[in-house]
Amino acid sequence: MGKEKPSAGTVSSATPTSATITRDVTSQTVSIVTGFLDRMGMSQHIPQNCDTKDFYSDLIRGSIKVNTVQRGRISCLLSVKPALTNAYGGLHGGAVAAVAEIISIACARTVVDEGKELFLGELSISYLSAAPRNAELMVDGSVIRSGRNLTVIAVEFKLKESTRLTYTCRATFYNMPVASL
Repeated sequence: MGKEKPSAGTVSSATPTSATITRDVTSQTVSIVTGFLDRMGMSQHIPQNCDTKDFYSDLIRGSIKVNTVQRGRISCLLSVKPALTNAYGGLHGGAVAAVAEIISIACARTVVDEGKELFLGELSISYLSAAPRNAELMVDGSVIRSGRNLTVIAVEFKLKESTRLTYTCRATFYNMPVASL
C-alpha cells in the first residue's frame, strides 16, 4: 500500500497562518516540513525590541569594521556575533547577503559618479563553508568591471585565522540613469 495522501485543505500549526496542502504531498512530508520550520523558530514571535525600523540593518552595520578603501577596492572585518548566526551556529545566509550587498555598494561607489544611482540587478552567492559563531572574517570587495551603464563587483569572505575562503559573491549594478548611446 502507498503512503496516505492528504486532500487539499489547510494544516494548522503554531504559526499564525494556515498553509494550503496539495493532494500530491503526503501527510508524513507535511509533518516533516512543519516540524523543521517549527524547530527553526518559524512559529515564534519577533521580540518587541527587534520589531523596529532598520533593526536588521543596524545589527549588520554594527558587525562590520572598515580596514581600507581604495579606488575599486574595499576591505573590511566582519565579526560573527551570535545574533547573526543561524540555528546551526554558523553565519546566517541572510547576513552574508546583507554584508555582500553593503560592501558591493561601497566598492561600486569608489568608481561610479555620485550623480548616478546604483540599482542592484543581481547578487549571486556561493556558500562554500560556514563561518562559526565568534569568528572574524576578512571581507574584500573589488571592481571586476565598471562601464557607463554597468558595474560588477566581486566580494570574498575569508576566515581571518586561517584565510580559508567561506563565501564568494558577485553583484551586478545598473548605473542609473543609463547613458545615451
